[in-house]
Amino acid sequence: MNIFRLAGDLSHLLAIILLLIKIWKTRSCAGISGKSQILFAIVYISRYLDLVTTFISVYNTFMKLVFISTSVATIYLMYVKFKATYDHNHDSFRIEFLLVPCFLLALLINNAFTPLEILWTFSIYLEAVAILPQLFLVSKTGEAESITSHYLFALGSYRALYLLNWIYRYYAEGHYDLIAIFAGAIQTILYCDFFYLYITKVLKGKKLQLPALRNH
Repeated sequence: MNIFRLAGDLSHLLAIILLLIKIWKTRSCAGISGKSQILFAIVYISRYLDLVTTFISVYNTFMKLVFISTSVATIYLMYVKFKATYDHNHDSFRIEFLLVPCFLLALLINNAFTPLEILWTFSIYLEAVAILPQLFLVSKTGEAESITSHYLFALGSYRALYLLNWIYRYYAEGHYDLIAIFAGAIQTILYCDFFYLYITKVLKGKKLQLPALRNH
């Protein structure tokens, strides 16, 4: 394992911890998109079904189980325990417009036409756009709490670090996966505006604010 993958995994884990702390400490899921959390849960479950067929390492298995269990726990907190605080009105992104195209694309473009490989490819495509409902929610409300901003930054950093991991592996090991690289690049691009606002606003102690979308 190289430093970029390790840093990416730690950044991903930090994002999850920040999200759970935010929900549990405030006893509220206000400002968090349940739609994005559902998409991430689908990503992890469909990607890590190989847990029942393949063992790579204790670390690999542990991290997969952590990502699956914490995504399910987040959905439980949002839709069951603290459902009274969930903002249904603003979290209105139509996730079927992401799920269906990503699945169809996985059927058309994959590394091998097998059930596990198609599900893995589907998870890669879906993860690239799974944050869109969250960014849409922030745009509709016009701002994000500091801890939510930290969560989004850690989540975006995870994928950017994984992009560096793939570049490193290409030069150091001669290994590359065009599907993962392409999807990772798209996902990182989606975060670019947020990264800029985070660095120029949040790190200076200001609240992250985006132009609010208006319903007509």
